[in-house]
Amino acid sequence: MKYNPKIHNRRSIRLQGYDYSHAGAYFITCCCHDRKCWFGKIENDDMILNEYGMVAYNEWIKLTERFSNFELDVFQIMPNHIHVILVLNDVGASLADAQMDLQANRATARVAPTTETKSKTVGDIIGAYKSLVATKCLEIFKLKCAGASPAQIPMMGKLWQRNFYDHIIRNEKSYQTISNYIINNPANWKDDKFYQE
Repeated sequence: MKYNPKIHNRRSIRLQGYDYSHAGAYFITCCCHDRKCWFGKIENDDMILNEYGMVAYNEWIKLTERFSNFELDVFQIMPNHIHVILVLNDVGASLADAQMDLQANRATARVAPTTETKSKTVGDIIGAYKSLVATKCLEIFKLKCAGASPAQIPMMGKLWQRNFYDHIIRNEKSYQTISNYIINNPANWKDDKFYQE
């Protein structure tokens, strides 16, 4: 079917007018399609990653090699979603610069830009992450199905729900509250809005 803007209009859930390439801290949640528990399970308040979960974990860790304006912060892989605090800096800045900015109660970090490369946006980073994880999980899925007759091979389907949830972290208090929520998420799994058996 040809694109029709009246039918195919997708409403953006991003904050209108906000530049998501600005340095700062962002609370991001990416959910699995239909909240299917692809990444493992919670046992005794701990997240036990399966092989798909290890892919999700390892690809998140490796993102710093791909994006020079991205630094790791608190994150948690859950059975059917991932929570992260994504810290963006202007190219050449450091996590310490962004954290000092949070403590100063400023909404975004302002450091001198460099000529290294153009800063990537939150969407660029999350889009790359979701694509890398989906591709590697599909490879694992196909290996598990190798040798089965065509009639017995199930379809993996979509790994990720379209888009992601974001919240701009504007101060240190908000950062601490969100960090604690992420860290304690496995222990509170049964009360989580994404909970699935």
